Amino acid sequence: MNTSASALATIADPTRARILRLLLEAPGGRARVGELADRLGLRQPTVSHHMKTLLAEGIVTREPDGRRAWFSVAPDRADSVATLVGADQPATEPDLDRIAADLALRFRGTFSPETVEAYVHESRDLLARGDGPARQLASRTASFAATRLEALARSHGERRDRPEVLFVCVQNAGRSQMAAAILRHLAGDRVVVRTAGSLPAPDMRSTIVAALDEIGVSVGGEFPKPLTDEAVRAADYVITMGCGDACPVYPGRRYLDWELSDPAGLPLEGVRPIRDDIEARVRALLDDLL
Repeated sequence: MNTSASALATIADPTRARILRLLLEAPGGRARVGELADRLGLRQPTVSHHMKTLLAEGIVTREPDGRRAWFSVAPDRADSVATLVGADQPATEPDLDRIAADLALRFRGTFSPETVEAYVHESRDLLARGDGPARQLASRTASFAATRLEALARSHGERRDRPEVLFVCVQNAGRSQMAAAILRHLAGDRVVVRTAGSLPAPDMRSTIVAALDEIGVSVGGEFPKPLTDEAVRAADYVITMGCGDACPVYPGRRYLDWELSDPAGLPLEGVRPIRDDIEARVRALLDDLL
């Protein structure tokens, strides 16, 4: 499976993973954006946005047909994509070796290859402890290890030109993900945003993705991740949401606790007020940050 860390992170997005599964299962292995939007219950512009990302990575191909177009998984990526989004298979040692090699190149001059390799294996082990989908373990390991290495570099004094915010809730599948997605959307690249959970859930809740989609906010490639020490050390603001004393306390960080209702198990109409409350808090936070 010759898939770069960038492509793995792209496929790790839950919506894009669902799109790829639908393409693989579609008659003739191809589908139009409108068909995919109907199956996913999303708007066509949202699906088109994800297709552009997949096209840019060479994961899918586009075949014009008059004013519309057919999309298919790229033939040279079909086997690896099917493995990542289809069959339940763990991340193998060759997968981890490729991930470590890609990240060693990315962090060359910052960390040794041995350090990168250790973080890749530890990240895989941390994610494997949960109930997340085994078929996405390789792509999630690549993304999680990269995030941890970025945080480690920042905690050592590098790349501190922008404020960093860490949102933490219990499952990292609802409140913290909504806050992070909204802050990324509003702040762009002016703020570094990370999330974590004290007891991460297997995956993002579909109601969270839908509630954010309603206000034009994408979750990107986010997925529930465990709380790690370097994430807290790298943050300027640590914002907790019902996770108690799970976060270690370090001097120099600002700690806030947002009392928010838990959206777990709520229908979309119950999630919307929580989303709007979070958006108001994030906007006030952004004024403070910038």
